[in-house]
Amino acid sequence: MNNEPQYLSKEKYAELEAELNNLKTVERKEVATHLEYAKSLGDLSENAEYQEARDKQADIEDRIKEVEAILKNATIVSGRHSGTVDVGSKVTIKKTGGDQKDYLIVGSEEADMAAGKISHLSPIGGALIGKKKGESVKVTTPKGAVEYSIIEVK
Repeated sequence: MNNEPQYLSKEKYAELEAELNNLKTVERKEVATHLEYAKSLGDLSENAEYQEARDKQADIEDRIKEVEAILKNATIVSGRHSGTVDVGSKVTIKKTGGDQKDYLIVGSEEADMAAGKISHLSPIGGALIGKKKGESVKVTTPKGAVEYSIIEVK
């Protein structure tokens, strides 16, 4: 993982801290216990349970490193009220000839299109950053360019 800032809400930061704590204190112990049991079954070269436990251990260690890097580079954001779209802004946009939609601009770790949270790195999020109410942005999609008007920035 690189050293670029990771934009997180307070809630997501706390969620990642809890996940990291669980990985270190619970998951590691469980996989260690499972490894010990698998070792007791004998020949490790043909022991599927042992290989599975080793893979699980590697996955846990990888996730621990990933979460630690995210938290180390985290920048906590809260709602912005500057009038300019930035990470943490709530934006109402309208697609030309389409419906109006509300989005919260978030860091990539929190993006969830179904929940109305779009990453500042996404095509739409990236196009909106730095813009103000009343401005329009064009976003290139697989189906072609789409124009959005910014109705409101909160």
